[in-house]
This record gives sequence, C-alpha cells and structure tokens, in this order.
Amino acid sequence: MNLNQITVPSLDVEKAIQFYQQLGLNLIVKTLPKYARFECPEGDATFSIHQVDYLSNGPGVVIYFECENLDQQVSELLEKGVVFEQLPKDQSWLWKEARLRDPDNHQIVLFNAGSNRKNPPWRLDVLN
Repeated sequence: MNLNQITVPSLDVEKAIQFYQQLGLNLIVKTLPKYARFECPEGDATFSIHQVDYLSNGPGVVIYFECENLDQQVSELLEKGVVFEQLPKDQSWLWKEARLRDPDNHQIVLFNAGSNRKNPPWRLDVLN
C-alpha cells in the first residue's frame, strides 16, 4: 500500500489554487469551482482540493510537505510574501519544521526529517 493522494476541503478552490501554486505545487487539473489537483514537485504524490459549503469544526487538517532544503524554501516563500506562524525550528522529535496556514485555515507544515521520518531512534521493530 502506498499513500499517494490527499484531498482537503476548501470554501474557495480558486483562492486555494493560488496559495498552493505559490508554495510550489504544479496544477494538473482545474475544474472550477469544484476541484483542483496538483503534483508535488518531487516524488509521485498528488494533492487535491474540493469545494465544500462549510468546513468542519475542530482542529482540522494538518498537511505536511517535506522539503529537502527547508531553510531555502522558507526564505523563498518569505520573499514572495507568504506569512509563517513559525519559522524553521528544530523539534524534539528530530524534525525541523516551519508552520503556516492555507486560505481555509488548514495548518501546513513544511519540514525536513531526513531518515528520522521513517526511522527515528524510537522506531518500533516491525515484524512482517
């Protein structure tokens, strides 16, 4: 099994398209006002947005995008006027993360974890 597609709700797909293109995702499907799909610039994953009439209450969606050169990526986005809630910061779980919000208030985490994403020192031994 391979997780390769995520879809998140949006009140304004066109506004969300602009935001995610600014982050660097490549728009590959645009059926306004209902739907848009992007390719990630690295790897084979896709990410899409679908229009909803309202967003759920509660903490909502958290979207993680891994960046090989996180500091450079954040610097480039800051130059474009992207606002961050947290600039790159080393976390106790051995990831470096920067945090921001998309137009629908979903939390976006740009991060670099290296081998610690799948193999942290506390990883469980998995028997197949």
